[in-house]
Amino acid sequence: MLENLGQVLPSAARKYGDKTGLIIEGREFSFNQLCEMSGRVANGLRGLGVVPGDRVTLCSQNSWEWIVSYYAIARVGAVINPINVMLTAEEVSFVVKDCGAKVLISSQDKGSALLGIKAVSPLQEVIFFGDEVPSGVRSFEGLLKDNPPEFEDVEIGAEALSTIGYTSGTTGQPKGAMLTHRAVLLNSSMTANVHVRTSSDTAVTGLPCAHVYGNVVMNGAFLFGMTLVLLKRFEEQAALQAIQQYRATMLEGVPTMYMYLLNYPDLERYDLSSLTRCTVGGQTMPVTKMQEVEQRFGCPLIELWGMTEIAGLGTTHPAYGPNRSGSIGIAIPYVECRIADTEDPGKTMASDEIGELMVRGPIVMQGYYGDEKATRETIEPDGWLHTGDMARMDSDGYIYVVDRKKDMIITAGYNIYPAELERVVASHPSVALVAVGSQPHEVKGEVAKAYIVLRQGAQPDEESIMAHCRKHLAAYKVPRALQFVPDLPKTSTGKIMRRKLRTMDA
Repeated sequence: MLENLGQVLPSAARKYGDKTGLIIEGREFSFNQLCEMSGRVANGLRGLGVVPGDRVTLCSQNSWEWIVSYYAIARVGAVINPINVMLTAEEVSFVVKDCGAKVLISSQDKGSALLGIKAVSPLQEVIFFGDEVPSGVRSFEGLLKDNPPEFEDVEIGAEALSTIGYTSGTTGQPKGAMLTHRAVLLNSSMTANVHVRTSSDTAVTGLPCAHVYGNVVMNGAFLFGMTLVLLKRFEEQAALQAIQQYRATMLEGVPTMYMYLLNYPDLERYDLSSLTRCTVGGQTMPVTKMQEVEQRFGCPLIELWGMTEIAGLGTTHPAYGPNRSGSIGIAIPYVECRIADTEDPGKTMASDEIGELMVRGPIVMQGYYGDEKATRETIEPDGWLHTGDMARMDSDGYIYVVDRKKDMIITAGYNIYPAELERVVASHPSVALVAVGSQPHEVKGEVAKAYIVLRQGAQPDEESIMAHCRKHLAAYKVPRALQFVPDLPKTSTGKIMRRKLRTMDA
């Protein structure tokens, strides 16, 4: 296995050369081309003063520039800070300041709203994709044109910090999970191992590369010579057309994507016979829908489970093993999973008894950046990571998620924490008290609903509160429903009981 992420494209270029490694929006790139472009950008970053250990924030939709930037950052020895493109400028600003990013690389459409961050953060340089950029911003195309492709890669050890991936926190602020090079590479390699991903595969995906699931798909493709057909964003016709046109062997996505495809009226018009397996993760998927996918797509649908704090997958099904619908599978190689007593994490539950899913192994994060308290609460002294998921394990080691210990809401594969939404809603001048719970949704799995107690004399104004949320939250985090209530269910100590919110539904 390679030592660090910076070695991925140089290694791929040596092995696979002019073979097509990436296809996006009809444009094809060989492994050689990707390696050369990453070398040019790495030289450009070095020329701007980026040194090993510096943090570089990367913010854009899926694009070839994003991928080239990702590996260029790694080749310099800097730390990659991939941002969810749906975050607002306010949220991006928090992340950039929290991790102390030195450089921000962004697409023009996203970056225009981020220009003000430089004045209130440690940022020294802002780089936009494209050639024509605003004053004070570096041009990505300029880095490509003005720098040579040959780059002397920095020697970075496997245990060095490679990535700070932010995940929403229960305190209302995101936390940066610190991932080593070994964690990311091992996760991608073992995922490829159990799914039998090889240079003969072509994978279609609309998963964001900045998301931990999409990141594993991307790294696995370049590590093992696959052709990655990357959609800028998921859209049914584009996904189906790509499968048919490029004779894809794999399709990878979250349950919502498959739900949309099943409901697409022209599904049967496309030739999907090249598919040999599909993968699904991000949230659990109804067994009946999984079976329908397998029947209509003509191949197995392999479920997986993971989280940012473990650099990707923790469990999945082996391509050549039993695929048990409704289960998230078994632990990937080199990783341990167990079901722990919620009151005593040192105690392991018996087969089929419900407890908290815990994970241990080299894929587990180093901790949360700058947050020792949260790190201690999440990782036990013996290395076991609390996942917050309630699950059971059968006698064969297959794991079934039954509920979440935390109050996290998963909307179409995106994680939402109620406390973060409550913090924003509560800042509206008309709101006295708010609690956020989940509501089931046929396609998205679940969505957020806010229960609001108004200030004395304030009038219900749903549109004003929703507009406030849209201003401060990424679109997927905005509550899909509001309900004005006289009070909220609380314990004797005054703590709001989220589990009873649904009893108040109008």
